[in-house]
Amino acid sequence: MLSKMMEQTLNDQVKWEYYSGYLYLAMAAYFEELGLAGFANWMHIQEQEERAHAERFYSFINERGGRVALQAIDAPPVKWDSPLAVFEESLAHEQKVTARIGALMDLAITEKDHATVAFLQWFISEQVEEEASVTEVIQKLKLVESTPGGWFMLDKDLALRVFTPPVIP
Repeated sequence: MLSKMMEQTLNDQVKWEYYSGYLYLAMAAYFEELGLAGFANWMHIQEQEERAHAERFYSFINERGGRVALQAIDAPPVKWDSPLAVFEESLAHEQKVTARIGALMDLAITEKDHATVAFLQWFISEQVEEEASVTEVIQKLKLVESTPGGWFMLDKDLALRVFTPPVIP
């Protein structure tokens, strides 16, 4: 059984994961407006990953005898100054997610909730990968910022990303 505190914090994370997907969907819409379909694809894949994460938290709460309590999701921004600004916001967001997962892990350890500790370990590793992936795109954007046509070359590269449903234990 989940403690009431753990149940509430896991429900908060469900909301946060769905918000993350919503944020990435807004970013995809921004890129589509700019005609950067590859950038939009990257963000659509990111949105699918976040939705899968939310659904896994949802399932875990149920599996542990908790009650899922869905919450309102805030509207994300709709405009950014540049593709680089979008990815910098994405990195800042992923860093917040990392901190939230860390806080969940701390609570699970404090409560000696070993099942939740084991469940969260995958997400700890996933966040390392998420931050690295966004950082890689930021580095490439910085490399091409003074190169005419650089965004378009990167756009073609980002168009190749495909969604692979995560295998979450």
